[in-house]
Amino acid sequence: MLDEDGYFGESVAASYDESSAEMFDPRVVEPAVDLLAELAGDGGRALEFGIGTGRIALPLAARGVAVHGIDMSRAMVDRLRAKPGGNGIGVTIGDFATARVEGTFSVAYLVYNTIMNLTSQDAQVDCFRNAARHLEPGGSFLVEVDVPDLRRLPPGQNAVPFRVDEGRLGFDLYDVAGQLVSSHHVSVRDGRGEYQAFPFRYVWPAELDLMARLAGMRLRARWDGWTREPFTSESRQHVSVWEKAAD
Repeated sequence: MLDEDGYFGESVAASYDESSAEMFDPRVVEPAVDLLAELAGDGGRALEFGIGTGRIALPLAARGVAVHGIDMSRAMVDRLRAKPGGNGIGVTIGDFATARVEGTFSVAYLVYNTIMNLTSQDAQVDCFRNAARHLEPGGSFLVEVDVPDLRRLPPGQNAVPFRVDEGRLGFDLYDVAGQLVSSHHVSVRDGRGEYQAFPFRYVWPAELDLMARLAGMRLRARWDGWTREPFTSESRQHVSVWEKAAD
């Protein structure tokens, strides 16, 4: 249910780490932190859009990078604060497409499809502009996001299941004309059913490049994933880095 924390209120925050456990695996986290620490550089600052419970921010801060976050959900940030080191990370509560933070950063980043939480093209463009405002000249903006996989859509249908197992069903509903997708989750716990739905706007790599140009940034690199495999026509996700023009 949508509340002041957006779609990531207490009911989601309470089980977020557990439901996304595979994303907390060190084999997933460490390559991401390696790349972000490299982009931050010695003495650099990092700004995370959608910091959530600190999956990336905490290990990045443990590397000695000064991290600040923006997030709309106080419930998610409360989980971050409860973790070791969580109180040492500054967080601004607000919409990461528009919220301002004091100072400049050597890298800003959005991970785990979070750019799609902005459900209009205008909001996604605003996000790129907000990143550019916070970056120092030559700074980097990194986004990790899926490539829209419309090839999965059965002919004449707009629904694709992504999880079917005991006690849980997940499926995506696509609105191709509107470039929108909603993820639906049905789960059964202790004999009780629970239903949640989350809206997203999927976005193409070339569209992101244009958003970056509108914000005064140019593509620096694009990989299939955090370990920097080549991005190809078969890639189902990408990690892209845009660079703000140096003065």
